[in-house]
Amino acid sequence: MSTPDVRPVGDLPNELGKTAPRELQSAGIDSLAKVSACTETELLAIHGVGPKAIRILREALAAKGLSFRET
Repeated sequence: MSTPDVRPVGDLPNELGKTAPRELQSAGIDSLAKVSACTETELLAIHGVGPKAIRILREALAAKGLSFRET
């Protein structure tokens, strides 16, 4: 049985694929504004969020004038 595709999740980019948005949503992160409240390290600790997802999120945040929270 496959896991349902939950996209789109808020305004998170579709380029993230299926796993990262699902796991971010499970962690209560369902928008770029909520992503910007996290550090890269915090996001990387979430299952399914890897370097590729961080790159995609960084680009999406920059397009909206946002960035990851600094450590």
